[in-house]
Amino acid sequence: MTEASQYISISKKTKKLILAIFASFLLVATIIAVVTVVNSHKNSTQNDASHAKLETSCNSTKYPDLCSSSISTLSGAAVTLKVPMNDFLRQINISIQAAQSRKVALSRNSTQMRLNDRQNKALNDCCGNYDMVVTDLKQVLAAVEFHPNERQVDNLKTRLSSCPTNEKSCLDGFSHSHEDNKVRKKLFPDPTDVSEKCTQALKMITGEPTADTATGLKTTNRKLKEDNDRNEGGAEWLSVTDRRLFQLSSLTPDVVVAADGSGNYKTVSAAVAAAPKYSSKRYIIRIKAGVYRENVEVPKEKSNIMFLGDGRKTTIITGCRNVVGGSTTYHSATVAVEGQGFLARDITFQNTAGPSKYQAVALRVESDFAAFYKCGMLGYQNTLYVHSNRQFFRNCFIAGTIDFIFGNAAAVFQDCDIRARRPNPGQTITITAQGRSDPTQNTGIVIQKCRIGVTSDLHPVRSNFSAYLGRPWKEYARTVIMQSSISDVIHPAGWNGLKGRFALSTLSFAEYENSGAGAGTSKRVTWEGYKMITSATEAQSFTPRNFIGGSSWLKSTTFPFCLDL
Repeated sequence: MTEASQYISISKKTKKLILAIFASFLLVATIIAVVTVVNSHKNSTQNDASHAKLETSCNSTKYPDLCSSSISTLSGAAVTLKVPMNDFLRQINISIQAAQSRKVALSRNSTQMRLNDRQNKALNDCCGNYDMVVTDLKQVLAAVEFHPNERQVDNLKTRLSSCPTNEKSCLDGFSHSHEDNKVRKKLFPDPTDVSEKCTQALKMITGEPTADTATGLKTTNRKLKEDNDRNEGGAEWLSVTDRRLFQLSSLTPDVVVAADGSGNYKTVSAAVAAAPKYSSKRYIIRIKAGVYRENVEVPKEKSNIMFLGDGRKTTIITGCRNVVGGSTTYHSATVAVEGQGFLARDITFQNTAGPSKYQAVALRVESDFAAFYKCGMLGYQNTLYVHSNRQFFRNCFIAGTIDFIFGNAAAVFQDCDIRARRPNPGQTITITAQGRSDPTQNTGIVIQKCRIGVTSDLHPVRSNFSAYLGRPWKEYARTVIMQSSISDVIHPAGWNGLKGRFALSTLSFAEYENSGAGAGTSKRVTWEGYKMITSATEAQSFTPRNFIGGSSWLKSTTFPFCLDL
């Protein structure tokens, strides 16, 4: 055979081999395509069914749009549970039914009783509290059942931690007098039924929150780069357009409030009422300099609202509701915020009731992912109610007398001025009163890199009063003071008890690397629940990065922050 013939023969064989390989490839590709189409159709059908179920579930909540928007875009690996998923879902449903039944029973039983004005207000608070319990639980139910995501773990813990908090807020409304307590016993034969059921569900979750905790609103895969990696992280609960808006040096308000009539509204309440519901974009309400004498509520359906004042000393919202005057602690707030993603800067929230009026809240915050910058919170007893969910305060001025930072949120205060005011003779000053009722709750108060001191009216007579960093409001209270300056107004013992030995072995109070005349620890309390943190690793768990999942949402606020120690 000639060389040319050999070449032609080899070429024919090669061509046949190539054709065979190509045919095989086409066959495999066809099979893959068919399988992909079938699976895609199957997954699409399943997703459509899931979304239909999700809508049905959310439609039965008080805030269906918020429920849907909070969970509809989440995906990923399954949440890790200690029990089978069906058992967890069953427990959530049991909790929902318990909360709904409690609200119905309250309304029915109250008609058979003669309630005074404050007790009626407490009853109204309770109905709202139980509505929020049901909404939170149905968000948990829908998110876990239809869009399980391991990064949601801290979101689920936050929702389930807020449920007992809401029930206890209801009960606290009937605890201001002997007559209130009598009514409470009649209305609540099993006062912690809902809380116990929610806590049982919370204990079923085993996953630990990640450093980049998911936020529960719309997510994005786009990673925003931070010049300082310690402050890295972009908000997943705001749109890309919204982030760009916040990167501008000046913020353009959507509406303006001016008491003199030069804006769109004369009152803050009117501006809030006109704001869109369930907004995924930031809605900026500029509040011009002035004193606004009103009680303002930002309800749960008003999400992503921002109050932008002209300055902490010039834009002031003030009220005077108080317990002595017939209000409940919960209802006494001058400003109450529930809508998710609330921001405020350059504004003061004030309650002028005075030290003789007992509980009188200036600001109550239930908003998740709420942040405050260069704001003032002025009052006396119970000034700032960090009620529930995740909150951040930066460069704020907070003043009061008794338990003036209290509640059961996961709240971090950074670079703030915290000042004790002059109380009535014989009163004891306590800065914090944290309300964690179960050790599984992911809540607590963290004061980092702040300055703890006194106001000018207390300074000359500070030796006449005892002042403490905090006391336990509930059994598993958790408060950490770290890297802060503490003045000599603080008693050498540092911390005070509430009643006898209540919670002294179950609370979690800690200090880390504080300075100042009042920071000495040689004479601190020796309670079982108190400790000095000596490890930076342990202290790191209480930073914004880890305690409130700050790397996933703080950047979009445009407020300064430090994620770490």
